[in-house]
Amino acid sequence: MSFSNRLRGQRQNQPGVQREAKRGASEGSARWSDKLKSYLDHHRTVLVGTGRRLLAEPVQTLMTALVVAIALGLPAALYVGVVNLQQLGGRVESSAQMTVFLNKTAGAADIEALRKKLQKDADIQTVEYISSQQALQEFQLLSGFGNVLEMLDENPLPAVLLVQPDSRFRTDLAGSEALVARIAALASVDDVRLDMKWMRRLQGILEIGQRLVLSLGLALSLGVLLIIGNTIRLAIESRRDEIVVVKLVGGTDSYVRRPLLYTGLWYGLAGGLLAWLLVLLALIWVDGPVAKLAALYQSSFELAGLGISGLLGLLLSGALLGLIGAWLAVARHLASIEPR
Repeated sequence: MSFSNRLRGQRQNQPGVQREAKRGASEGSARWSDKLKSYLDHHRTVLVGTGRRLLAEPVQTLMTALVVAIALGLPAALYVGVVNLQQLGGRVESSAQMTVFLNKTAGAADIEALRKKLQKDADIQTVEYISSQQALQEFQLLSGFGNVLEMLDENPLPAVLLVQPDSRFRTDLAGSEALVARIAALASVDDVRLDMKWMRRLQGILEIGQRLVLSLGLALSLGVLLIIGNTIRLAIESRRDEIVVVKLVGGTDSYVRRPLLYTGLWYGLAGGLLAWLLVLLALIWVDGPVAKLAALYQSSFELAGLGISGLLGLLLSGALLGLIGAWLAVARHLASIEPR
């Protein structure tokens, strides 16, 4: 082995050389950590700076945020209305109870025989008899037309049987209608009414309302994209000279794009917060009349609002729409600004 090779091997085995190698590796890892820290610090600085710039122009910022809030608040308000209707419908017992109207010519023995026959039916749980006199007294009490009914020569209301089918009929409308047809064919029966049909109609209306809310939300989301995109486009045009100078000194497109994207984010967050406040104020405004109406029906129904989950949903939706709208505007208009 030559002298130079042995000297090189000794230097590599020396502690100082090993420390320098370790120091070089640590400096390399430190450089990566410094880059990451610098990158995050720049994002934080840009985020705070764009927020301060929007606060420095409160009128323009508030007007844009209000437009976004209205676009987000309309579907949110309709959603709250559908949720409250669902809550109201859930408070009413969804049963398949049937009202069997009896012939006025049916005697007491015929009615009792019919009641016992229905009671023995395996598809029926309970049968309750209400005489024509009891029906008249209840109608006088609830309708407020007691004086008018007293002027009639005879009782116009027939006797009825309240039939409660088995629990499986609560979700089986076709089976309930078949049972109605079977009961209507019995002797002494004049007519049969099924009480669960209106619940089915209400559920159908609520399903239509949900789809309308979704459709309106998608349409207004496109409106939010256009609003924020147009706002960012105006910001790009107003800062054209500044962007040209930044690109002249070596600024990349991502460096120029960053504050514009955060501007769209701030607009979306502000619009989501204002939308939540608008829905909250609307609920407070109508809460009094709804409470009075519920008291008239002896109900403890209370309006349900968006809550914290609704607030987070509106903030997230606004932020995403703001970022997407700003990105689309920047991608379209920033590439056309280049130094000459």
